[in-house]
Amino acid sequence: MQHSSFLEHYRQIIQTPSISAFDEKIDMSNRAIIDLLASWLADFGFSINIQTVPGTNNKFNMLAQIGSGEGGLLLCGHSDTVPFDEGRWQSDPFSLTQRDGKIYGLGTCDMKGFFAFILEALKEVDLKKLNKPLYILASADEETSMAGARFFADQQLIKPDMAIIGEPTELIPIYKHKGHIAQSLNIEGKAGHSSDPAKGVNAIEIMYRAIGQLMTLQETLKQKYHDDAFSVPHVTMNLGHIHGGDGENRICGQCLLNFDLRAVPELSDEEALAMIDAALAPVRKQFPNRLSLDLMYPTAPAFACKDEQNIIALAEKLTGKTAKSANYATEAPFINLLGCDTLVLGPGSIDQAHQPDEFMHLDYVEPTVNLLQKFIHQVCINK
Repeated sequence: MQHSSFLEHYRQIIQTPSISAFDEKIDMSNRAIIDLLASWLADFGFSINIQTVPGTNNKFNMLAQIGSGEGGLLLCGHSDTVPFDEGRWQSDPFSLTQRDGKIYGLGTCDMKGFFAFILEALKEVDLKKLNKPLYILASADEETSMAGARFFADQQLIKPDMAIIGEPTELIPIYKHKGHIAQSLNIEGKAGHSSDPAKGVNAIEIMYRAIGQLMTLQETLKQKYHDDAFSVPHVTMNLGHIHGGDGENRICGQCLLNFDLRAVPELSDEEALAMIDAALAPVRKQFPNRLSLDLMYPTAPAFACKDEQNIIALAEKLTGKTAKSANYATEAPFINLLGCDTLVLGPGSIDQAHQPDEFMHLDYVEPTVNLLQKFIHQVCINK
């Protein structure tokens, strides 16, 4: 396979920055990468629909469609990247660098480089023979709020038979993954001199009680919700960051805990949040108006493929690999809301995601392009 056009597409994708971050100083619009992808897909004859994603910093989704009728195939990717670690890259994160059979750059693996694989696959597909529509979705803000995928699911613009999200899975079909909930628990005490504790309210002592309740809940969740499809088969809760007080001789007036929960598909976000609230209720009752609990960002639900169209068997046949689960979160639960069979399946390894010197091995080019072409033929052309 000649890689010239593939590498040129990749080069332009990587040199078009599209960082998503909660820090407004480094957060970027993704409009430039959306326009770039739209222009290339329009050249193939796709109709293009670009939508502003509400509640974001000038972020956009792009839906490209070719062919008509019901069902069809949706190929998905997010157009944004995480920020990069200044000074820890051996090459410019925004310049595609090739060495030792690998291409380096921010987004090569996770995951806007996936669009270069799609474009390469389209070169050898007779798009005039489509019996069902082929859709390409480039979403916004996956690396932060997943606002693009949430908005796309709300719009219900299409209802494909199947969807492939090209996150780096080493071309192993992922049919199930955990969700992610991150919360911040704030305790407001009353500061004072440590020589007379009765004149203050120690926020650390209240937090101690709250953590005890959360640890009890952690064990309950571990016992109640179990899914052997995962390498970590139970719901996990992690107490990740705590800060309180300003001196050993002062009663602590404020204490903050950030924690997360990763649920298996059996446990919905709504149920998980209700259980956390219930666990903290006794502490709230004992210390009225001193506890506040807030989501750090919108929840990402757990995901399980519907498999109504037998996509798992098809993916296993085409890849020669057994479908597995993953402990990380993706946009799959939102794409699932379109009513289609959804899999996470793409080139590269998750081990390279969010790392300095992120790369994609060129050994993935041929098998990925062939796989995408086979999916398009199977779903959109073969009757």
